[in-house]
Amino acid sequence: MADVELVKKMLREVLTANKSGPGVSLSRLQSEYKDLTGEQIPHKQMGHGNLDALLHSMPSVVRMERNRSGEMVYFASVSGETAHVAKLVARQRTSKKTGRPQMVNCQMRVKPAAPLVLNAKPRTSLRQPDHRGRGVGQGRDMRDTQSEGKTNQSSNQNKPTHQNTTTTRKSSVPSERSDKRMTLPSRFQKEVHAHLSRNTQSNTPSNLNESDYNPSSAGGNYSPQQVQGRLREVLNKYSNGFWVSKLPQLYRELYKQDLPSEALKDLEHWTHVCTVEKPCSSNPKELLLYPAKEPTHTQTPSPVPARVLSPTSPPLHLSPDLKQKLGELLVKYSNGLWAHALPKLYLDTYKTKLPEHVLENLSLLSDFCTVDYPMPDNPKRAILYKRTKEEESCNRRESVEERRAREEVGRRLSSQAVPPLLIPREEYPSVLVVEATNTNGVILRYIGEGYSQAQEALEDKMREFYCCQDNNSRTPLASPTSGQLTAVRAEEEEEILRAQVTEVMTDKVKVYYVDHGFSEVISKAKVFELHDTFFKLPFQATKCKLAGLETFCQEPAVLKKFESMASGKILLAEILEREQTPLVVLYDTSQDDDVNINAACIKALQDKTLASPLQVNSAYMNVAVRSVCSDGTIYCQLPSRGLAKLTEILEKTEAYFHSQVTSEFLVSRPFCGKGCLARYKGKWSRVEITNLHGSRVLDILFIDLGVQASVEVFELREVPSPFLHDLIAIPPQAVKCCLADLAVSGVGSWTPDAVQWLRDAVLNSTDCSMKIAKLDKTKRSVVHVYLFTDKNFHDPTRSLNRQMAASDLFKHQGDVFLSSHSPSKTSICTSTATLTSTTTTTPSSNGTKPQLRRAHSGSGPRPTGGTGTPPGTPPPPSTTAPIKLPPLLDLPPAGHNMDIYVSVACHPGHFVLQPWRDMYKLVVLMGEMILYYNKTEEKPLKVEKNQIYAAKVENNWHRVLVKGVLTNGLVSVYELDYGKHELVSCTQLRPLIQEFRQLPFQGITAQLAGVKPRQWSEEASIVFRNHVEKKPLVAQLEAVQEAHHPWDRKLTVFLVDTSQEERDIWVHDIMAEFTDELTKEV
Repeated sequence: MADVELVKKMLREVLTANKSGPGVSLSRLQSEYKDLTGEQIPHKQMGHGNLDALLHSMPSVVRMERNRSGEMVYFASVSGETAHVAKLVARQRTSKKTGRPQMVNCQMRVKPAAPLVLNAKPRTSLRQPDHRGRGVGQGRDMRDTQSEGKTNQSSNQNKPTHQNTTTTRKSSVPSERSDKRMTLPSRFQKEVHAHLSRNTQSNTPSNLNESDYNPSSAGGNYSPQQVQGRLREVLNKYSNGFWVSKLPQLYRELYKQDLPSEALKDLEHWTHVCTVEKPCSSNPKELLLYPAKEPTHTQTPSPVPARVLSPTSPPLHLSPDLKQKLGELLVKYSNGLWAHALPKLYLDTYKTKLPEHVLENLSLLSDFCTVDYPMPDNPKRAILYKRTKEEESCNRRESVEERRAREEVGRRLSSQAVPPLLIPREEYPSVLVVEATNTNGVILRYIGEGYSQAQEALEDKMREFYCCQDNNSRTPLASPTSGQLTAVRAEEEEEILRAQVTEVMTDKVKVYYVDHGFSEVISKAKVFELHDTFFKLPFQATKCKLAGLETFCQEPAVLKKFESMASGKILLAEILEREQTPLVVLYDTSQDDDVNINAACIKALQDKTLASPLQVNSAYMNVAVRSVCSDGTIYCQLPSRGLAKLTEILEKTEAYFHSQVTSEFLVSRPFCGKGCLARYKGKWSRVEITNLHGSRVLDILFIDLGVQASVEVFELREVPSPFLHDLIAIPPQAVKCCLADLAVSGVGSWTPDAVQWLRDAVLNSTDCSMKIAKLDKTKRSVVHVYLFTDKNFHDPTRSLNRQMAASDLFKHQGDVFLSSHSPSKTSICTSTATLTSTTTTTPSSNGTKPQLRRAHSGSGPRPTGGTGTPPGTPPPPSTTAPIKLPPLLDLPPAGHNMDIYVSVACHPGHFVLQPWRDMYKLVVLMGEMILYYNKTEEKPLKVEKNQIYAAKVENNWHRVLVKGVLTNGLVSVYELDYGKHELVSCTQLRPLIQEFRQLPFQGITAQLAGVKPRQWSEEASIVFRNHVEKKPLVAQLEAVQEAHHPWDRKLTVFLVDTSQEERDIWVHDIMAEFTDELTKEV
């Protein structure tokens, strides 16, 4: 009998790897299972006559559905792995329903990132490993079959031990499975089991509870004074600054020594030597280094700051003159003044510096002003309000004891600093949305290790600490003070939570739960002193700002929509700007289609009365057909009040741009769902960004035309503020239609001749009319119509529907396969090439293709008409001519290092790496391919095995090698730049023009040096993938196995993870240790 549990795990692994897709077919499931385990799914050995019966018997693993084409597809079932998320939601309280869990759908999937934007963003140049670090390690021979001729590389006396990582990744692993179930080494069990049963989230953030800076101990030969002196010399030589990541290399070249790792940590604290600056970059570790700035008159001179060195404490009171001056300043700001702005204002007004001890102890100002803390998670951010005379006289009668107590609290708040909450490093972190009264300040909590899990552990410890019978801390606070951090027993709960007092009443206090993000009024008897142990975790409730909603942040319709779609739910957050209040786009991925929350909130502002009127059996004249897709879908504009208003506003916008410098309206921060303007036929039209390919190229939808296109970001413009509200209020004017009663449906029904005939008939006509036969109110939202090229809509025989049905347009020619691809996420067009069919027509359509203005860059491809080939571009090579391949990728000599990125990792004997130095060239190339191929018309193409083509995989175009052609029209291809195998429709292939054959293929097959070749188990493959896949590493080249074709070359390399400053992690040591421990335990 087969191992049932292991089969379930492997099935779950395959299904979970495809969780974000449209499901897995039966044949694909069988194929991927074999790739993963090396054998077929053993349904007969498990007592089932066929595979379908076996899958039906595993409802906890497999969920079955029929897709739109009627095929049965399979998904991973929701399992106990979501228990943490459900528990988190159950523990979440809101100010509206205290203590009552609000359950949400927590079956989440990761929103897939664009392949052009790598999840791991390494430094410009990776830190090179210590060449002495490579070796056998702890007396075991791990390279029996490798050459040991490399001298000066055998010492391993300082080799650090292996440290597990938590990043996991799914991939096909063509390795053999052992006959009996393995007993894993204890140190690797957690890693492998986490991979097999993990949630879809990966790249968990690192430890958040990093304490405040402590200067590195000067251990060993580290001399800060010597490094500072040398650093000054380097900065004098490079006075314009350089990247911090380049400093170790420069230091090594100049002084023939390695820069101590402690020095990199101390840089930002050597302000008298250098200035460390963070540029506007998506990588928070990319820092610039400049010479130290010259001190100004507003800064404390660097020599001997007497106040800091003085052992005396700051004064506990203010002089009458200082009080008077501060009072005069605050009177001018009746709405309050930020405390951190006080020093500059004081200096500008009185030409003298404000004593520094004033900001360190704001309680000194309590005689004449009120101190408010609007940000509970940041006690250093305070607002000062001038007291009225009545409040001042009342305050003077305050007892000495109360004054001392408040001062003690002030000192405690300043001394007990809670570390700041760091933004997760992954591109799409999961968040729990608490509430929002303003979309510029949405309260949320991050989910995952170091965040929600750390908070739960903290609250469990607090419950044990404060519920202990012998603990004196169970005594309630006698006199809680506003701004004080406390431990609070929540109402209706037996939970002890961290909270900050915001208001003190007679017998009650109002507190803000700093980890849960809401306020509550409770009895003073439930407020306790917060022990020092519980100050270490950052406050978990934080705020974010929703991109695209800044202007409408307090609109009732927006907030109502957000409340219904997001509040209390777990969503994915795409972080656009990593600031103190990050700018994000939220996605609900719990349904079949991803829902962009930001875009949905914007659409809540639309005026439904301005939408196109649709009613069954109604006839419409003066209809304009704007586009015809290759699956027969058409997009029409109907005469309506909304269309008339849209035309008027766009004309005003056109005139406004003529009077302005349009470059001032360039889109600086594009994101999916953003609304802006782009040129169509020489005029500005409304568009929505539907997909991003890196930072330069993106896909857009002309929402009033149904036309899709790929453009560069500089072609877009922001909507001018005078017209923003009016344009947002008008719903999209493109109506999605299909011809009714046309006896063609399903895959491959519309031939190129039929599509072309319909385009010729309607795209040139200015007097179309139509009659609505049926309204489809499903997700497709298609209107079934009878279409006429004149006003005789009373005679059904004159409709284009009848004319096409009676023709031979739908008879397929031999050896031509046409297919419509899987439905788009935006449900705009389901043609084989969504972008091409809606943006490009044949010459007979007389220029209905959108004239997207774009700067010509060199020999960039420029399609004209419907030929699909720009002028001057040589025709694609014939199948009989020898294919012209790009030059081979240059490699360093054996024994040298190269920075690489591992795109695919199956096991140590087979993985694919890309040279990091040319990664930007690949991004540029794929952007150009998107711009070119998305504007070329689909044409029948004879596909041959072992030939090079361009293939559309999901939303990107790749250079591929055809590995096989299937009878059902599918083609097996190998991505030559990424090393992945894919199945695509033959209609998604195009000839690879000469311009795209210049860059060498970037994917190189490799195997790991330093380990014996063997048949790797699933567990070993998982460990290997966890440490290398989707990561920037340093490869030390051992040998190159040349071949006739570039895709058959194979490298033998050592892999080194140098992401940690203080150590190098050699991957072959990890794998050898894994196999050694496995051998011992077995």
